[in-house]
Amino acid sequence: MKKFVKYFLRFLVLLIVAAVVFFFWASSPTLDENKYEVLISNEDIKVQENDSIFSIVTYNIGYLSGMTNNRAVPKPKELFKTNLQKVLVETKKVNADIIAFQEIDYDASRSYNINQQNEIAKLGFNYIAGAVNWDETYVPFPYWPPSMHFGKVVSGQSIISKYPLKEHKRIVLERVAGAPFYRDALYLERLAQVVKVTLNGQDVILINVHLEAFDKQTRVNQFNEVLALFNTYKTEYPTILLGDFNSRARNEEAIIQKMFAMSAIGNAAFNIENPANTFDTKKPFERIDYIFYTKNSIEYISGKVLTEFGQASDHLPVEMSFKLK
Repeated sequence: MKKFVKYFLRFLVLLIVAAVVFFFWASSPTLDENKYEVLISNEDIKVQENDSIFSIVTYNIGYLSGMTNNRAVPKPKELFKTNLQKVLVETKKVNADIIAFQEIDYDASRSYNINQQNEIAKLGFNYIAGAVNWDETYVPFPYWPPSMHFGKVVSGQSIISKYPLKEHKRIVLERVAGAPFYRDALYLERLAQVVKVTLNGQDVILINVHLEAFDKQTRVNQFNEVLALFNTYKTEYPTILLGDFNSRARNEEAIIQKMFAMSAIGNAAFNIENPANTFDTKKPFERIDYIFYTKNSIEYISGKVLTEFGQASDHLPVEMSFKLK
């Protein structure tokens, strides 16, 4: 009996050591921090001329996993190939000048290590601002079975443009307070990505966000951070705030109502009486993706939820056409 206990304790110690080693290995980054914020310009390409009407899209692309996002189900390579082709075809049709992405993979095992940003940018978007918000050697999620684990993930938010981008900033928002250490170590950082785009000689501020999905108080705090940031720019520049706010338009207590109440701020493709839904794409039932703009400096032309993108993601994109005043 004593011999059994001795061997059992040794096994237990080895198991604990292995778990600790795995945890630190899995949660270790794969990139240097100076690569978390990149700005790419193709200076050899001539900036296209414009008749003064511009278009912008926000799209939580869900790393092209469609309605399998975060589910413990097989995700074959063909799924991502098909969804990428769908996005390429529809993006070409929309012919937007600027697209802001959330949940876009740069190098992730879960999406077969395809740089989705670069593939879409090949359609003629010669200016790219990329901001990494998730860099882990191994993500053990979904938790079971292990064959469904994400593995290595390098993912984030991107703004691709046909017009010059400059002064790119990656701003990390508040984390979930009191989260267990293992969740905090593998936390997908929530960002406000800020960049200037030059449209016909005029600088416009773009703020691309992806707010906390699961913890309400953190989402509220992050929204207030973003709103303060928005307010610092809106008096000096035409400013567009867009992205996945994870805040429901129909919920009267949701923090997004604070944005709706600002009379000087427009909301593209939005009707307060009947908001067009953006989530999910199998049967859209709520609006959580938005494009806000400063009415005093931006003239709204038109906007729509782009249902044509189908189930390439679990979100639908939102598009806005506009002029600068």
